[in-house]
Amino acid sequence: MEGYPENSEYRYELRRGVIIEMPKPKGKHSEIAGFVIKRLNNVIDQMQAPYFIPRECIVKLANDTGYEPDIAVIDRRVLVNEHRWESSSVIEHGKTIKLAVEVVSTNWRDDYMVKMSDYENLGIQEYWIIDYLGIGGRRYIGSPKRPTCTVCTLVDGEYELQQF
Repeated sequence: MEGYPENSEYRYELRRGVIIEMPKPKGKHSEIAGFVIKRLNNVIDQMQAPYFIPRECIVKLANDTGYEPDIAVIDRRVLVNEHRWESSSVIEHGKTIKLAVEVVSTNWRDDYMVKMSDYENLGIQEYWIIDYLGIGGRRYIGSPKRPTCTVCTLVDGEYELQQF
């Protein structure tokens, strides 16, 4: 992509045709994502499931929109349908992703409002929002605000939410 800076301290997502600068995870954010990846890999191994967690991938929602989730659990059996996987680590079908996880940072509205809706529309079976700082809106995490993990499970095409 022209103008896409290499060796930057930022990553980028494409949202409705606009390139959005995303800070790379640091500190506690990175620690929490690493902890969740470790636990998920343990479960995947115990289940002997045909899943894996790539270091990075892009979830393409439309020609003008793509996200890079903090964590994506991919079903190897369905990768045959992902024609851009081998060349560019792009996932275009919701059934390929068993779980997408976002660790909330200052852009909490994106995780709760925008990505939840887009992941639901793509048909991603499960989506976790890990709000370790408790900074999400009160309508999402309640009052008083406190650290929350919201588990969104796809049921009949809509996410049902459960908070922990």
